[in-house]
Amino acid sequence: MSYDTENIFARILRGDIPALKLFEDEATFAFMDIMPRSDGHFLVIPKSPARNVLDASPDQLAACMVTVQCLSRAAMTALGADGVTLQQFNEAAAGQEVFHLHFHVLPRIDGVRLRPPGVMADMDVLKEQAGRIVAALEG
Repeated sequence: MSYDTENIFARILRGDIPALKLFEDEATFAFMDIMPRSDGHFLVIPKSPARNVLDASPDQLAACMVTVQCLSRAAMTALGADGVTLQQFNEAAAGQEVFHLHFHVLPRIDGVRLRPPGVMADMDVLKEQAGRIVAALEG
């Protein structure tokens, strides 16, 4: 199984498709999920090609986890979350749909269930949540 340079996340990284960016450094890119299962649901991806955990380098994995941790803290502060759920899928049999390594970060409020998958978000709501996360990250 090889890396597809036309996957949606590769296209986002190239600027072919817009994304609501939260953070970017040399190695990673983080952006809001347009079909969020919780308020503030975002994705962290490596900027270099990797299909998933099974072929990613240790450096790619480490860089992603540093970004996941930093943004998780910011999201919890920004949204008053009680915790975060991390999701990561490897290959179709495990539920992976986009074959570029990615980590879902879902801020969680105690007692609030996850929303069903596949429902598009209101872009104004996403932008407001992103602004709060970015502000917490910067502050």
